[in-house]
Amino acid sequence: MLYPFSALLARMKYITRWSLMHSTRAESLSEHTCDTALLAHMLCLIARRYTGTPCRPKTVAVAALYHDAPEIITGDMPTPVKYSSPTLRDAYKALETESVRCMTGLLPDELSEELFPFISGELLTAEEKRLLKAADRLSALIKCTEEQRSGNHEFDAALAQQKAALQAMHCPEADWFIEHCLPCYTQNLDELTRQQ
Repeated sequence: MLYPFSALLARMKYITRWSLMHSTRAESLSEHTCDTALLAHMLCLIARRYTGTPCRPKTVAVAALYHDAPEIITGDMPTPVKYSSPTLRDAYKALETESVRCMTGLLPDELSEELFPFISGELLTAEEKRLLKAADRLSALIKCTEEQRSGNHEFDAALAQQKAALQAMHCPEADWFIEHCLPCYTQNLDELTRQQ
């Protein structure tokens, strides 16, 4: 018996994010999930060290790797379209749920049982879901910042939206990251590697 789940996941590299916007550099879904996992892990470490928010950094990081896996089947629907009406939002949510069910059905039952909670996010606490969502938004904010710095004003509104959404989350871990880490994303390699 063959199980195509992992081969299907490998297709994330072919799904382009921000598909309705002109980008100076394309970003794949695979790249975004890796960035989000790294950011989620960091936010969890910040939570444990500075804010006292209970969380499991490794669990959240793995869930982040799978957080957009349903888009392998659904494609990356742009956020403004996805949330343009309650009907579209609910229909897309149902489609994502069915996508998770179909994907985990491509594994033996015992592996499906273990992976389903990571892909669906069901194994995360409310605090961990908040940290993962903040990491997802930070990934988008960083992409928008990079595009804007490259002279691409197509991302100006998206950058403002991501900043506002992060601020509205009232996530102290994301606030700490924005203050202490985000400014480094504008530095060149020499500046990043210079000894302090």
